[in-house]
Formats: sequence, structure tokens, C-alpha cells
Amino acid sequence: MIAAVPEAERAAQEARRELRFDFLDDRAVLELLRRRHADEEDMFKAGFVHGVPLALVGHGVVLYWAAVAQYWETAAPHNAYLAVAITVVVTQFFFARSVMSHWGDPVRQNLRARAAAYRKIAHIARRVGADIPAHYPHYGPYPFAATFRPDVDDREQSKGNEAVGHANR
Repeated sequence: MIAAVPEAERAAQEARRELRFDFLDDRAVLELLRRRHADEEDMFKAGFVHGVPLALVGHGVVLYWAAVAQYWETAAPHNAYLAVAITVVVTQFFFARSVMSHWGDPVRQNLRARAAAYRKIAHIARRVGADIPAHYPHYGPYPFAATFRPDVDDREQSKGNEAVGHANR
């Protein structure tokens, strides 16, 4: 459908030169969208597995401080509480580091940049009249997708389980 809309085809050709990806190849686009979906699931799992427990612990620590710890009169319980709070902060640092390694992976950034460009192209075609659903494709936000890194080894073009969706498992 994109090739049938001259404006979208021009955008696809322009993006092809910039992002080194053939946006008019249906098979390649479907693979791109499949990998982007897997990437979105991996990002959700990483955030959920690490973020929810840390948020619950952090919330519990704050509530505990508000309810109990502020009324302690001796230094020992205050110091114990501070040690637990510092442990939570250090744990959150490691969580942030693991999330940044997932989100900041240059191969995944290239995948997201290509998916974001394809989404723009699909929306150009839709605006001109192509029969494309309003939210297609949509896999949530494209964090860190603004920069395409042409110097990165393009592992995402490979076939099989070593592709982006499986690179960090």
C-alpha cells in the first residue's frame, strides 16, 4: 500500500538511504515489526520484573518512615533504617543500569529508529487515503529511537534466534 502512495513512497526511499532499510519490502517490514514487538515485550518485562518490586519496597520504606521511624528516639533504629534506605537506593541504581543497557543497546536503537520511521511512512500513506488503521503500527513509545547509529554492526538484519529479539536474553 505504501508504494501506491507517491508521497509515502518518496518518504520510504528517503528513509531507506538514511536508515539502510528497504521500507517497501513487505517481508522485511513484517520482520522489522515482529522484532520491534519482541523488543517492546522485552522492555516491558525488564521494567516489570525489576521496577515493580523496587517501587513496592521504596513505597514501603517511605510509609514505614512516615508511620513509625520518625518517632524513634534512639540513634540505632534510625541508623538501621538509613542502612535499609541506602540499600534500596543502591539496588535502584543497578536497576537503572540494567534498564539503560537494554534501552541503550545500539542495535535496539537502530531497530526502534527504523520502526519509528516506518510508522511515520505508514501514517503519511494513511493521510493520503491508503487503507491503513489509525494506530498502525503501534508498540508503545520509541525510547532512544531518535538516533540511528550507522557505525553499529547490523545484527538485526540477520536471520534466526541471534536477532535483536534474542540478543540480550
